[in-house]
Amino acid sequence: MSAALRPAAEPPVLEVRDLDVAFETRRGRAHAVQGVSFTLHRGERLGLVGESGSGKTTTALALMRLLRPPGRILGGEAWLGELDLLAAKPAALRQARFARIALVPQGAMNSLNPVLTCGTQIEDLLQAHGVPAGGAATQTRIARLLDGVGLASEIARLYPHQLSGGMKQRVCIALAMALGPSVILADEPTSALDVIVQKQVLRTLIAAQKTLGAGMVLVGHDMGLMAQFAHTVGVMYAGTLVEVGPVRALFADPRHPYTRMLIASLPRFDRRRHFVGIPGMAPSLFNPPPGCPFHPRCPQATARCAAEIPQEQILPDGRRVRCHYAQEPALAA
Repeated sequence: MSAALRPAAEPPVLEVRDLDVAFETRRGRAHAVQGVSFTLHRGERLGLVGESGSGKTTTALALMRLLRPPGRILGGEAWLGELDLLAAKPAALRQARFARIALVPQGAMNSLNPVLTCGTQIEDLLQAHGVPAGGAATQTRIARLLDGVGLASEIARLYPHQLSGGMKQRVCIALAMALGPSVILADEPTSALDVIVQKQVLRTLIAAQKTLGAGMVLVGHDMGLMAQFAHTVGVMYAGTLVEVGPVRALFADPRHPYTRMLIASLPRFDRRRHFVGIPGMAPSLFNPPPGCPFHPRCPQATARCAAEIPQEQILPDGRRVRCHYAQEPALAA
């Protein structure tokens, strides 16, 4: 959402400051997320995009406090109103989940209980948050939730294995919106679906977000989907946000080489050209390269890039970029 469209005094629904996450292993410490900061406003869709292993899903799971050992949050803050998600006690966190911040998981197949009907799982969620369940009123509420994601009320009586992949993902969306959260985290919600169903599910998710007026963090690796559905895009590489800005500005004039190469890898239908990939591999999180983590793969890298870690720069249009040459369009082009 453009800053010009927001009331000047409107506070963010989610403010993340310097999130730091690592995995302690026998090989040593792998820094999966380093110094990630962003704000999310009501009605805004923030896309986190990058290659596999860049820290997108780890960021979402850390905000929900669902990281499993050896994953550990080393530092940072995540303010959901007056509640710091990273410091909240378990009881406060349980009450905040689904009621104030909800997760649409990556794999609906592994997220739904296979031995409970879809309706029972929604009913259990309502009961866990103190909503009186049982009777006609509950069934009506469940039917409305399912209808809101494009499913018939009869789905409530079915088990997950009786549904298609797209239908299971819609049930997960219904669970996420059941208590009207102000923040929705969608972790690659279309990764296991075919192209046609992907777009249908994303439209369903965004319609649900608009109905609630919630802010949404959309995690994915498809720059094309981000171009269509995100208001703001955060590009992640090696656990760090390397460029954050409005989607139109970022696609029209990307200032980080990694962002440019991600956009260049998209297929084009308006003209013929050679398909361009990104050479090399993502760096090891156990032994990252010195200086800018992207410099071994960057065609514009200089000696400075190999020796000095770039600090975040603020461009005149408000974009945040971690590149030594972000302010120099001639070098960034």
